[in-house]
Amino acid sequence: MSHPNSPIALITGGSRGLGKSTALHLARQGADILLTYRSQATQAQAVVAEIEALGRRAVALPLDMADSARFDPFASEVRQALARHWQREHFNYLVNNAGEGTHASLMETTEAQLDALYQVHFKGVFFLTQKLLPLVADGGRIVNVSSGLARFSLPGYAAYASMKGAVEVLTRYMAKELGPRGIAVNVVAPGAIETDFGGGMVRDNAQLNGFIASQTALGRVGLPDDIGGMIASLLSDGNRWINGQRIEASGGIFL
Repeated sequence: MSHPNSPIALITGGSRGLGKSTALHLARQGADILLTYRSQATQAQAVVAEIEALGRRAVALPLDMADSARFDPFASEVRQALARHWQREHFNYLVNNAGEGTHASLMETTEAQLDALYQVHFKGVFFLTQKLLPLVADGGRIVNVSSGLARFSLPGYAAYASMKGAVEVLTRYMAKELGPRGIAVNVVAPGAIETDFGGGMVRDNAQLNGFIASQTALGRVGLPDDIGGMIASLLSDGNRWINGQRIEASGGIFL
């Protein structure tokens, strides 16, 4: 079972998709896991069971990234979970993964859609990190999740990609300001991945899937494990000197 010195990772949106893959890869690497879910409690508990089957410890906590008023109480819940399950005061890795997609042209995007994306993808990441920083161990690490769409532009993603662009800038500032605590901060930009994200568009739309594959050097669309494994490797000891970087994991799309 868990070693007293096992690293603990907190992954937002860990009940499915990239978050779930990241949680499982980190568990295989020897980490214990705190994962958040918004509404899928059953799915989240299934991931907890998978992690426990790997001999690691895991706890799932509810969190809605759109509700920043809940971040203070959530930080208290994390503190209590650390004390109860690990007899510790700090966790080591924060992966800001939770998110949702909106596809709408510039002309069609509503204020409500823009505000929702801002709340989850930028304001949520900014203030959740702020509230959790006292619980992150010195020498720990933070990974933010962006998107290939912050580098290349596909019609319909202006609002979503702009929030991810903001997160990429924020990552550099976090790295600069948290450097004195020995905390490294990087941002991972996945390409198109076959998940249920955005209604499963990339996974289920054969035409879109084929187009993406044709534009990718490695000739296929990404899978959750392509990203989960990459984030886990970024958090391994061998990569501790990488800091303030944007790392795209897209199989080489639109090169």
